[in-house]
Amino acid sequence: MSNTRRATTAVIGLAVAGTLTLTGCKNGNEELAPAPSAPASSAPAGGDQSAAPATPDAGQSSGAPVGGTPAGMAKPGQTFKIGETATVPFDYGKTKGGTIALTVTAIEQGNPSDLDVFKLGDQVKGKVPYYIRYSVKNVGTVDLSFTTVGHMKGLLGDGSEAGKLSVIGKFDKCPNDSLPKGFTNGQTATGCAVALAPSAETKVSGAEYWGNPYNSLSNGKGLVWK
Repeated sequence: MSNTRRATTAVIGLAVAGTLTLTGCKNGNEELAPAPSAPASSAPAGGDQSAAPATPDAGQSSGAPVGGTPAGMAKPGQTFKIGETATVPFDYGKTKGGTIALTVTAIEQGNPSDLDVFKLGDQVKGKVPYYIRYSVKNVGTVDLSFTTVGHMKGLLGDGSEAGKLSVIGKFDKCPNDSLPKGFTNGQTATGCAVALAPSAETKVSGAEYWGNPYNSLSNGKGLVWK
């Protein structure tokens, strides 16, 4: 047990030393890989788990609908109000053909001292964490046990991406565990992503989901909540 703890701590230390944007997996299911922040308009880098642009009226597409998502599913670039639900196709690893109802339920401002546990020092000096909280409901026929719903990032008021901090291991302020065993039709769970505002004067006011297939459609436009 003690050997496991030492190994986990070392991985976290190496990841933190390399970059502030960390992509990793809890429970050893995903690879650990740095993922640099990019403008919201560019195609997102592939990655993790797991911390988006403003668009028009809630529930409306930001432009002409783009093919690639199944009928009845949310379209790339579609915008929702906080608390509204998007029906989303969902694949994870070898688990294919799932469907989830995804809802960003809140974006909560944290305290800079919340980040002290990560010992990031000057890398997060002046930055403020925000917690993007969301719910997931299995509305399809595929058992999604032990899969992970990540690919959620924060958006600043001007539509640019907030910083992202993906946590390896347990973080009580923003827990995001794998979906539980028996996550079949009708089951619900919650998740959380950490976004970083660059200063106390700038707020994280939106969130974007850019998981497959949205990361490969319409120049990577995801689903936006604000």
